[in-house]
Amino acid sequence: MFNFESKNNKVVKVANVASVPQRSPFRYPGGKTWLIPTVRKWLKQSKNELLIEPFAGGGIVSLTAAFESLADKVMMVELDEQVASVWDVIINGDCEWLADKIYGFNLTAESANTAFQKENKTLEDKAFCTILRNRIFHGGILAKGSGLIKSGENGKGLKSRWYPKTLRDRILAINHIKKKLNFQKADGFNILEEEKNNARAVFFIDPPYVKAGRRLYTHYDIDHQRLFALTAELRGKYMLTYDDNEEIRKMIKKYKLDFRLIPMKTTHHVQKNEIIISDNFSWW
Repeated sequence: MFNFESKNNKVVKVANVASVPQRSPFRYPGGKTWLIPTVRKWLKQSKNELLIEPFAGGGIVSLTAAFESLADKVMMVELDEQVASVWDVIINGDCEWLADKIYGFNLTAESANTAFQKENKTLEDKAFCTILRNRIFHGGILAKGSGLIKSGENGKGLKSRWYPKTLRDRILAINHIKKKLNFQKADGFNILEEEKNNARAVFFIDPPYVKAGRRLYTHYDIDHQRLFALTAELRGKYMLTYDDNEEIRKMIKKYKLDFRLIPMKTTHHVQKNEIIISDNFSWW
């Protein structure tokens, strides 16, 4: 456990992700499982009618809020077609089909390629192929350029991250609380524009990384200046997360926002700081 100094000299510990329930079917690059203990503290400062996550990705914050009743309702928004297909099926469609398809699938390189090459895919087919890619591609990366893992964990190859029973159970668990969830395939910027005057909403905003996003995500190229401007206009409480770099610090200063540093470890066990920006830090 490593200690770091935050902006206000408070010692912050690297979170133990093993202590956080794994609720998402994704192994998402840039996911925020490690931030959940902090998110809990933030959300517990008040009763939350609606949590909005405009860049949902793997959805761990939204799912945690719904499962642990940290918000009455949760709106998940995702533009990426592949990721959106999964949430659309789980929340708005036939999640049991998807759970059964995963559980019954006999994974080999040949069966995976057959699934990927199927023509005229339904929404359910797209969702299944997305979960399959996410599990058997390097780093869970869905963007172009990623490919199949070879040796995998402990030399187990493709099946080293394919846990069909676990994935089925996670999807079916989400089914039990999906009345709390609202999923929209949309541009997160549009949702922020629509909801910025909603004082009863809270916003967890986790945009693509500024530098690493190109390698990790299809929709990596976003207008970060516009996102800062929108965040500064929000009437509800918010948490905005970023990787720590000079460009982001300049925007924080420009829009007169408050921030703290928080430590985390990457998947390669490299320790680094990320930035949390919030309307207030009375909960910190």
